[in-house]
Amino acid sequence: MTKKFSFFSKDIVCVMFATFFYQFSIQAVNPLMNGYARRLGISSTFAGIIVGVMSVTSLLLRPFSGNLTDRISKYHLALIGGSLCAISDLGYLFTFNAPWLLTFRIINGLGFVLCTVCLATWMAFLVPRQHLGAAMGYYGLLNALAMAIAPALAISTYQLLGYKFVIILAALSAAAMVIVIQLIDDRAKPVVALKGQHFKIIQRDALPVAMIFSLLSIPYFVTQADIVMYVQERHLTIAVSLFFLCYSFALIIIRILLKNYFDTIAFGIWFSICIVATIGYIFLLTVMQNNIEMILAAGLMAIGFGVMVSVSQSTALLLAPMEEQGLANATYYLGSDIGMSLGPIIGGILPTILPLKFFYPVMLLIIPLATILYLCHRRQLNAAVQYN
Repeated sequence: MTKKFSFFSKDIVCVMFATFFYQFSIQAVNPLMNGYARRLGISSTFAGIIVGVMSVTSLLLRPFSGNLTDRISKYHLALIGGSLCAISDLGYLFTFNAPWLLTFRIINGLGFVLCTVCLATWMAFLVPRQHLGAAMGYYGLLNALAMAIAPALAISTYQLLGYKFVIILAALSAAAMVIVIQLIDDRAKPVVALKGQHFKIIQRDALPVAMIFSLLSIPYFVTQADIVMYVQERHLTIAVSLFFLCYSFALIIIRILLKNYFDTIAFGIWFSICIVATIGYIFLLTVMQNNIEMILAAGLMAIGFGVMVSVSQSTALLLAPMEEQGLANATYYLGSDIGMSLGPIIGGILPTILPLKFFYPVMLLIIPLATILYLCHRRQLNAAVQYN
């Protein structure tokens, strides 16, 4: 008689807690880094570079982290990644000039990229393939929880106790991640020896998913970077600070409700739902005049982008062979990094070339592009759940 699988085994719960702790350490520092740099006397331009260098580091190192994850135990990489996050946070405390702050920000980016790819792959390693979609849903749930709590707590705490207190809190969270992984029994060593296999930048089977996800992530990252500016320029009297808090809690509820369906419903159905939701939240952000419309837009974004996060990640892993799960995760995250990089750039350019009323409607151009990509690869993508 086979033992019934449970998502609440000690190893899986520890990976989920480790995910929350490392993500909390990142999300607590990110919204304060610009202000912290300016407080140290760093110019506005260089402060922006310091804030952005972490994303650039992440983008450049994704392929390396994916290859390492397939060759080294997930425990050792998570230990290195978590330790680098803690070291960088402590470094922020004791640095007093731009070069050192930039250096520790790069170290933070290295720790971040190792943790994201490694812990997601570790989670996938611990669950049967037929439960991979639900596993990525749980993994994304802890990410969403950290992303909801950490920025709000960091901003309110810094206003009372200062930047350094929040940075210490972030360092302790990274240290907690390192401690939690010591409790995991299965250290997730590589399943297959990869002797003689060449270094790969991407996992070919996961690339279509990454490209589709990259396109659908652009409106999200444009909104993340520019919604405050957009609301101010339109002179709207809405509580814009609540937008991403509403998004995060809507996403948590959606992932709890849908967790049992990620492994049974084909990619095409999820894609269609997310496309409709994306059109919906772009429309609402275009016409919104009050908090109700803003909250509805946040809820639709949780479907249009948030659901696609879990679906895309699990599909990328299902399509890739077992010996390339780390590389598949890295390819998926590469798509996210591209969207994260392009979003703020596009958001910065659009108001200079188009009237503000076209700021969101022009993003509907991603819909036909994503649809064409899906149609070209639909058989492969929809077959993913049959591989379980």
